[in-house]
Amino acid sequence: MSIDSLRRSARATVSGLPGGFWWLWLSTLVNRTGAFVLTFLSLYLTQELGHSAWFAGLVVALHGLGGVAGSPLGGMLTDRWGRRPTMVTMHLAAATCAAALAVVRDAWAIAAVVLLMGVAMQGVRPSINATIADMVPESDLRRAYALNYWALNLGFAIAAFGGGAAVFLGYRTLFVVDAAATALCALIVFLRLPETRPEARRDTAGEVVTEDRVSVLDVLRDAPFRTLVLLNLLVCLVFTAPWIGLPLTMAGQGLSTASYGAVIAVNGVVIVGFQLLVNKVTDKRSPAALLAVSSLLFAVGTGATALAGSPVAFAVTVVVWTVGEMVHVPTNAAATAKLAPEHARGRYQGVMGMSWAVAGFVAPILAGWVVDGPGPDVLWAACAVIGAVSAVGYLTRLRRALADDAPAGAKAAPATGAAGPAPSAEPAQPVEPAVSGLPVPEPAAGTTLPEPALAGAEPVRPAEAGRTAGQGAPADPPGPAVSA
Repeated sequence: MSIDSLRRSARATVSGLPGGFWWLWLSTLVNRTGAFVLTFLSLYLTQELGHSAWFAGLVVALHGLGGVAGSPLGGMLTDRWGRRPTMVTMHLAAATCAAALAVVRDAWAIAAVVLLMGVAMQGVRPSINATIADMVPESDLRRAYALNYWALNLGFAIAAFGGGAAVFLGYRTLFVVDAAATALCALIVFLRLPETRPEARRDTAGEVVTEDRVSVLDVLRDAPFRTLVLLNLLVCLVFTAPWIGLPLTMAGQGLSTASYGAVIAVNGVVIVGFQLLVNKVTDKRSPAALLAVSSLLFAVGTGATALAGSPVAFAVTVVVWTVGEMVHVPTNAAATAKLAPEHARGRYQGVMGMSWAVAGFVAPILAGWVVDGPGPDVLWAACAVIGAVSAVGYLTRLRRALADDAPAGAKAAPATGAAGPAPSAEPAQPVEPAVSGLPVPEPAAGTTLPEPALAGAEPVRPAEAGRTAGQGAPADPPGPAVSA
């Protein structure tokens, strides 16, 4: 492949997305470039403050526990309050927590701050994902999520290398830099990112339709989405296991900590180097098939860890499950956006984020227990089985719901004056909503709605205003230049 073809491919990957997306992308990169707290927290607690490894592990677990609460909270605020206010507030809260860690010394005060930081950091994600779904056409959603995930990992890699080089300045200095970067991220969102929450729907008479409030339980009554969340939880358990089990497995074989550091660094290098290429290859493919393939890659990569005996062999296993990660994350985010009703995008993204947070809290505990008990081979065999089961689940349970021609839950109601079927002599019957417990208001007498493509699903409706027609949503400001 020539340099020119690579340049054309890169240009095609980043072209066609709205300017507002690139400001969001930039804010993600800035935020993650200064993400020093999570990278160096355990070292700060053990080496500088003299706490035990057990306490450091507990504090890191509390960050994950905060995320379990923060994700649905962020989803609720995203839908009720708005995308931009939620992002700004959560970023500023996270910045405050990072700054507090630079001055707090008491052990349990540190634990409390880290818990709150977990709430804030996970609470911002539903608003980010909902904003992308609002402003990017559905056909480009997977590409947009992949680009944002690439920015996240690029920033994290910069933070890891830059923080390692600057650690001589002291951990507290790095935490202050983290706070400043997060505050800058909030400033970018506040100044450059428009509010993208969809406008209220109107009925055929032009009256505003009051949407029913959606709770976490209401979201979980959506059977296809509930299946997607449960399968994602299984995949996340497999994905999280290597971050605890791999260093313990390598140490058990007499390999050094430096060897583990080089092996796990392969994860970031592969994502930064090849995420855009993977997205190009997988673009326009079946979402269910991609999720199944990613699950199998997780299964093969983690399962093969039991057979590895050298740093090179361990690195190969990391490459395999990292490719699974690059396929899974943007595809799962786009699938969540597809299944979510427009007025409940934040809550759907919040529930999905909660599955990641639960796995981040539970998997390290389970992985450590299995390695100490039955042994690492049992851990990797279990990961292989769970990954394979997840692949079967995606293919058998979600192929139809995630198909490109399936009705998307994120479509808006028909716009006033839109072309539609001729009036019927009999009153229209209400349409069953896509989510059980979320009734759709009965239309005015004498009107009919388009026939739904699937029984029990919402009818296929015109694309949201402001996405393809360019109406109803604030115009995106011109984004920063992006090099091809």
